[in-house]
Parts: sequence; C-alpha cells; structure tokens
Amino acid sequence: MNLHEYQGKEMLASFGVRIQRGIVATTPAEAVAAAKKLTEETGTGWHVIKAQVHAGGRGKGGGVKLAKSLEQVEEIAGQIIGMNLVTPQTSAEGKKVHQVLIAEDVYYPGDNEPEEYYMSVLLNRSTGRNMIMYSTEGGMDIETVAEETPHLIFTEEINPATGLLPFQTRKIAFNLGLSGTAFKEMTKFVASLYKAYVSTDSSLFEINPVLKTSDDKIMAVDSKVSLDENALFRHKDLAALRDEREENAVEVEAKAVGLNYVDLDGNVGCMVNGAGLAMATMDLIKQAGGEPANFLDVGGTADAERVEIAFDLILKDPNVKAILVNIFGGIVRCDRVAQGIVDAYKNMGNIEVPIIVRLQGTNADIAKELIDNSGLDVQSAVEFQEAADKVQAVLA
Repeated sequence: MNLHEYQGKEMLASFGVRIQRGIVATTPAEAVAAAKKLTEETGTGWHVIKAQVHAGGRGKGGGVKLAKSLEQVEEIAGQIIGMNLVTPQTSAEGKKVHQVLIAEDVYYPGDNEPEEYYMSVLLNRSTGRNMIMYSTEGGMDIETVAEETPHLIFTEEINPATGLLPFQTRKIAFNLGLSGTAFKEMTKFVASLYKAYVSTDSSLFEINPVLKTSDDKIMAVDSKVSLDENALFRHKDLAALRDEREENAVEVEAKAVGLNYVDLDGNVGCMVNGAGLAMATMDLIKQAGGEPANFLDVGGTADAERVEIAFDLILKDPNVKAILVNIFGGIVRCDRVAQGIVDAYKNMGNIEVPIIVRLQGTNADIAKELIDNSGLDVQSAVEFQEAADKVQAVLA
C-alpha cells in the first residue's frame, strides 16, 4: 500500500526524522491559508506547491512548482488541483490531482551550499536482509545514477540479529562526505529512518532528496513509502491512510468482494483458483501467443455469484478478447463450478468474448458435459495444451 508524500513525512516525523514542513490543501483558498500559516511558523514567504499523487517524477510533469507570493500560491494551486498529471510512472492519461502539499522552502541561503542525497530502506531479496541504499547524487532518478555512475551508489546491509548499529550510521555519513554538525545530524537521521521502516512493517522508504541545508541540518524533502499489506492487521491506523482514488478501480472493487485481482496489460482474461495455478495459466496464455490481462484467484468458492462477479471484473477491461477459466477441483467440485459458469453466463447475457473453460479434479467429467450441453458460447478443454490451442484459435 502506497502513501502520499505528506503521509509519509508525517510518519517519519513521528519517529524523530526532520522533515520539510507542509500543509495539505484541496482548494486554492486552502492553499493560501496553508501558505499564510507556514509563513507565520517559518518566516519564509516562498513556498513549494507539490501535487499529491502516487507517482514519482511529479516535477517533470509540472506537478511541483515554486511560489514566491500568496497570489502565486493561489494561481499555481488552481492549476495543479484537478489536473491529470502525467509522469514517467503514470499511464498516458496520467493521474488526477485531488490535493497539493504547500511546503516550506528549505533551500535558504546560509554559510554553506545546500546539498542533496538519495537514501532508501528496503529488503535485499537475494540475502534476506534489510539494507540502506544511498548516494551523493540526490534529486536524480536512482535508475539513471545506477546506469551512468554506479560507483556512486552505496549499500549497507543490516543484520536482523543486531539491528542497525552505530558504526553503520557513521559509515553512511562518512561515505556521503559529511563532517561536523552535518555528520552528527546524518547519523541521527539514518537511525530514525530505519526505526520508522522497521516499526511500520514497510516494504520501502525512499527519500529523494535528503537535504543538507545551508546551516547543516539534515531533512527529508520528499517521501515515498510503501507499506506491507500483509502486515496492516498490526497497524490499523496506517491502514486508514489508504487512498483508493489512487488505486486501480477494478482492483479496489475486487478487494471489496474478497477476490485477489491484479490488472495487467494483456488481451486474455484469467479466472483461476490458486495462485500457483494462476501463474501457470498466465504462462500458458503467453505460450499460446496471447498476453494475460489480469491475475484473478477466485479461491476455493466458485459458485454462480462469485463467478459472475469475476466475469464482470474481467470484462471491465476493453482489451480482453477472450477469457480462460482454469479450475482445479480439489475441495470445490468441478460440476458446481461448471454450473456456476453456466448460470453466470445466462444471468449476464451480454458476454461477447469467447470463453474457454478447463476443469480438472472432482467430477470433472460431469462438469465437461454441463459445459458442452449448455448451448452457450463456452468451449471446454481437458488438457493444458488443448486449452492453449483453443486460446490461440480464438485470438487468430
């Protein structure tokens, strides 16, 4: 589950991480009020207006702008709120901006030049350990840094038995070229950041940039946080931060009815029971010359109502040219699934794409008879290869 920048910053601040202060606004008038309040608190008259969407590269799409007056705050907020923001991490249609963050300008003049760094905390899946990835090249896409200057990316792995140790925070600060007050500030920043990551059961904390201000303070100017959904039962307060407007509408609908659905970019819809079989089915579709349009696990209950809901979800995708139903009847009987498919088809009455059904397991022979004798545009298959051939034929 992804969080907005302002939500991630609030979380970081609760663990002692210094952040760029800001106030969320949903209208230009609220943006002006937020800017006035920040001016009173910080003394600065310049503010950064930042679109709040679940996507990186907002500045490239015109979603991050600097305002030097209250008039500009109102004007820029009016331009950003309601726009469809297109970034390298969104679709061509972009994402609609519902709110902006009015943030303080932290690039103020002082004794030293501000410097930007990159830092993230995530799991290194090859070793099974958490690691801190960091670089002196903050403010840039980390992918670009990795491609052009890989020697400027550092990693620090954390032993789960000991946790993050003080010498590791000092090593990070040293590799970033810091000294004096900034060095001490960075060690505190890293320790607090890692504590926030572990305590919230997150899968990613990415701060780009981490800023060393002109007076040697270290703070998070941005925040990208992804929470582990499997751990949200331990964090009811964090689960409440979900913004369903930022998520795929069909996936949200599927979640509400207890279905595991992931939207993909292909042309063949899948309805399967079991995650392993779902993965194998997607491979089958690829081998048949198609592309899976979704991952959909209906679980062990595949009655008419559940099947109808699943069909409806799949058919919301206009790119779907065929549907492959691949069910293994272990606990659930295949004939019940087949009857559910027939009933759902008749209830919906407007399915215009071909459906291939492969049912194996308990009462599979009875299920095949039900499908074949239904009189509907539903093709039955027994073997994997037979199902693949039928998919290939309908796509031809």
